[in-house]
Amino acid sequence: MIKKNIKRCAAILCVAISLPIAAQVGEMRSNFSVGINGGANFSSVSFSPSIKQKNLSAFTGGLTARYITEKYFAMICGIQVELNYSQRGWEEVIEENTDTYSRNMNYLEIPFLAHLAFGKDNGVQFFLNLGPQFAFLLNEKENKSDSFSPISRTSKQYGKMAENKFDYGITGGGGLELKTKAGNFLVEGRYYFALSDFYKTTKKDYFSRAAHSILSARVTYLFDITK
Repeated sequence: MIKKNIKRCAAILCVAISLPIAAQVGEMRSNFSVGINGGANFSSVSFSPSIKQKNLSAFTGGLTARYITEKYFAMICGIQVELNYSQRGWEEVIEENTDTYSRNMNYLEIPFLAHLAFGKDNGVQFFLNLGPQFAFLLNEKENKSDSFSPISRTSKQYGKMAENKFDYGITGGGGLELKTKAGNFLVEGRYYFALSDFYKTTKKDYFSRAAHSILSARVTYLFDITK
């Protein structure tokens, strides 16, 4: 399963990098931009056996670099790379009593994205970002109520820290970009689906799936280095 996921991720990376290169019959560009991004993650974890939960709201933000290679008819093609600090995890829904439990997991993540945009060069553009994402777990913390005491619900996750710190998967989203003389302002919604598990998931392990699922809303500011 892990080998299959690695092959999938590698294939997606090749597609993300090759998309802007494949359209070499278009109008060539050389627009390099850098900037910052920030926003909110709404994260949960796909567990098997399942755990009832709601989205955990947390921060995401970091650095963005983008290179626009060409315009092919109405489509602007480029590559975007980010270095982000991403707070993830999950918050459980506990119905047996008044206990509360959540897990904060902080990652350093690097998305490699194909950037496709449609619209005016100087004005508003609609864009799509899609590609693989890799991340490394920096730290994690359990948050429990003072009188926390598991009863009949799944409890193997309590006190069990992540066993696999390396995380990878697929991310994609879309949004609007406003290009001005003061810089480029982007608003984006994005979804991340992990192909890896942070717990061991062999036949002898309790969980057969423990993977991140994240919806995020973010704003980005970019300024052009070259045009």
